[in-house]
Amino acid sequence: MSPAVQGVLVLVVTILVLLTGAPVAFALGVVSIVFLVLFQGADSLGVVAETLYSGLHDFTLVSIPMFIMMGAAIGASPAGRDLYVALDRWLYRVPGGLVVSNLGACALFAALTGSSPATCAAIGKMGIPEMRKRGYPGEIATGSICAGGTLGILIPPSITFILYGIATETSIGRLFLAGVMPGLLLTGLFMAWTIFYIWWKGFRAYAPEFRYTWAEKLSSIPKVAPFLLIVVGVMVVLYGGIATPSEAAGVGAALCVVLAVTIYRMWSPKDWWRILRETTRESVMILMIIGTAVLFGYMLSSLYITQTLAQAIADAQVNRWVLMGLINLFLLVAGCFIPPAGIILMTSPILLPIITHAGFDPVWFGVIVTINLEIGLITPPVGLNLFVVNAIAPDVPTRTVLLGSIPYVGAMILAIVILCVFPEVATWLPDTLMGPAPGGR
Repeated sequence: MSPAVQGVLVLVVTILVLLTGAPVAFALGVVSIVFLVLFQGADSLGVVAETLYSGLHDFTLVSIPMFIMMGAAIGASPAGRDLYVALDRWLYRVPGGLVVSNLGACALFAALTGSSPATCAAIGKMGIPEMRKRGYPGEIATGSICAGGTLGILIPPSITFILYGIATETSIGRLFLAGVMPGLLLTGLFMAWTIFYIWWKGFRAYAPEFRYTWAEKLSSIPKVAPFLLIVVGVMVVLYGGIATPSEAAGVGAALCVVLAVTIYRMWSPKDWWRILRETTRESVMILMIIGTAVLFGYMLSSLYITQTLAQAIADAQVNRWVLMGLINLFLLVAGCFIPPAGIILMTSPILLPIITHAGFDPVWFGVIVTINLEIGLITPPVGLNLFVVNAIAPDVPTRTVLLGSIPYVGAMILAIVILCVFPEVATWLPDTLMGPAPGGR
């Protein structure tokens, strides 16, 4: 059987196994072992354990549970509520100010947690009931939270960027910096659409004479500011070369836990158990996916599937932007069915030689991949943020949530187009602060 036929068979079987609802880590592990035994015999089982554990033999992986703990500590506290209140008091005069406040809170909370579902849940629990109580249309109330939650995997620190950096051996510091400007761009596009929609509908959440006093505005800042300072501090020591990602993540996690305990009086064992449980559960899930994804990549390479695919694309000599369009389409479709971590770890090692051969920057491509995966978080059938919003507002029909999310999907596609036309949006900051990428572009 030729490598091309083997590749098609592996693709079909992998998709079918994932569609059964099996956990991504177990699905990749089973598919890898079955095809190794099928095409290379039972002796190939001797490399399974070694390959699996070698995929986890990377000190950079220590940063993953640390950043997850950082997010879990903040997610377990009322920090999301305080962010929301603070921004609402400063932006309430803007058309659709409450929705804009929620989007701003999502952006800031994303920088604190690095998790899309956590961002969606934390801000949505406060924002959706409040928006609906003040008469905002159901589609804009739910759709904005779905979209705002996706910023969690783009605005650094981002677990997605860490996984991409490990899978492609790309600098995690450069990836974090590359996500800042696109994250702000996407947040701005979300807010622009919201302001236009609310203005078009002629809707006001507050009476014209309503005012927050300066005392009320300023009183909302003290609880939020320390957490934001931690994020800024983590970025400074990371990008300044003072600490490695693992060291920065460890200190950031410890400080966030201390702040959650001191500011919100989270002394009880129940609160600590919740933080440790969430950290352990998500960390083990991601690390298992990493290990089995490495095994999956080994299987593809040992069967010459990866090499055959890369060679076929190189021989086709298609325009590089046509190639990039096909890759984007593939990522969009894959994001509708597979969680972001699984897609990155499965596809990045295969796509990296293809995009570098076509002359694309791996750091820039990491941002493009992440935005594509953001779209998958709010598109069926496995749109994780849709499920989170449904749990928060079960009385809002799913169709309404989807209709409200569609314009934000359009904003994400527009952001991808802008990044393709102006790649400097992603590359300027890392190149300015860390110098040009080794080897140039």
